[in-house]
Amino acid sequence: MRTGSGSRRRRSGSARAMTLSLCAGGIAVALMHTLVIPLLPAFPALLGVSRAEVSWLVTATMLAGAVGAPVFGRLGDLFGRRRILILVLGLMLAGSVLGAVSWSYASLLVARSLQGAAFGVIPLGISLLKDHLPADKADSRVATMSSTLGAGGAIGLPLAGFLSQFADWHNLFWVAGAMSLAAIGLAWRFVPESPVRAPGRFDAPGAIGLAFALISLLLGVSQGAVWGWASPRTIGAFVASAVVFVLWAIYELRTSTPLVNLRASARPMVLLTNVASILVGVAMFTSFVLIGQLLQAPESTGYGHALPTVIAGLCMAPIGIAMLMFSPLSARLSAARGAQTTLLAGSVILALANLMQALLLDSVTAVIAVLTITATGTALAYSAMPAIIMAETPETETAAANSLNAVMRTIGTSTCSATTGALLVAFTMNVDGRVMPSATAYTAAFAIASAAATLGAAIACALVLLRRRRRLSESRSERALVPA
Repeated sequence: MRTGSGSRRRRSGSARAMTLSLCAGGIAVALMHTLVIPLLPAFPALLGVSRAEVSWLVTATMLAGAVGAPVFGRLGDLFGRRRILILVLGLMLAGSVLGAVSWSYASLLVARSLQGAAFGVIPLGISLLKDHLPADKADSRVATMSSTLGAGGAIGLPLAGFLSQFADWHNLFWVAGAMSLAAIGLAWRFVPESPVRAPGRFDAPGAIGLAFALISLLLGVSQGAVWGWASPRTIGAFVASAVVFVLWAIYELRTSTPLVNLRASARPMVLLTNVASILVGVAMFTSFVLIGQLLQAPESTGYGHALPTVIAGLCMAPIGIAMLMFSPLSARLSAARGAQTTLLAGSVILALANLMQALLLDSVTAVIAVLTITATGTALAYSAMPAIIMAETPETETAAANSLNAVMRTIGTSTCSATTGALLVAFTMNVDGRVMPSATAYTAAFAIASAAATLGAAIACALVLLRRRRRLSESRSERALVPA
């Protein structure tokens, strides 16, 4: 009896260690995407480049993540998810070290691209948890792993703000390197290899086509404000993306071993969830982009709180804490009512939270409270998405399917950055001799985010109805099989 009890404790300890190791990797990866944001205003002087060139330090990371996630997800399905996870963490380590010793803008751009490639860690980690844990354990830990995408970003902003104010900016990358090395060590020690393998070979033409289509789309979204939304380059990027996406889809449907199983992705549950991911990404990221600026803006703007950079960064910390705390609640709600209901609840909370922020609250305490509500909605929504995706996807394709969902979130956050950037430039006022965004810019941005979350809630309602219809159909089928 003692032996059995000890064995269960060991298995429980191993599962806990694996979960913590994967979540540590997820937080490290998410941190990379916000690592340089506090430094963007200072980089033109530090690196001797223009503001347009500095924006590529964020854009390159985003592009590498969008392309790398589905590619590494599929490689994980084919050759072992743990093996590819460690490879991707290794790329993040290489990028962090290169950034720490970078000597030029070009070398820093390469470093940021390598860091961005590690975005595939989160969908790989979700699939590994699903492979190794029983269903009653997997759901809550998958929810926590999914939430690290937002939590890491929220933690990264105050950390980066603090280090950039009191130390040389290269130290940010040394910290990132230490986190990368720790994540590799934890994964090597505590994460077992997946027993699941997908048949077939790697679809190189599909990977190239998807990479070109995504890069064209995200270039248009992220650089449209710089190039001009009606410029030939921006329009050309969107047209090229649309054409290549169509050709890529035709090819993927005809090949025997596609990079992305479009037939599975076209199922209503999966398709609607991916569309909702874009909208939730917009609703969540608006606070990440704007709240820090609101808190630091001078009081003479009529909406600012004149907080120092470090204090403003610390005000963002509750986002990460709340996301990690509420992700287990997401799993319990999904188990009781279905992940579709959890996505609906999260989207409604995000819609209300952004609507409250649109009022431009005059109290720092109120801003932090609404930020916490935003984090709660994000935790519920982000945690529900992988559960819906994996319930509709063959187990040999879960990493690729989750990677595609992660790309949809990236498209949402990129769209948010472009939209808020355009609004802050379009609506300005003169404050003490400086051109500052007006209150209208912030109100409009939060209103758009609230509208995106509301549309996401409408999609989640459709998902709830689809689930109920399916359960009703299954119940009727079971009754029909019972002999009279």
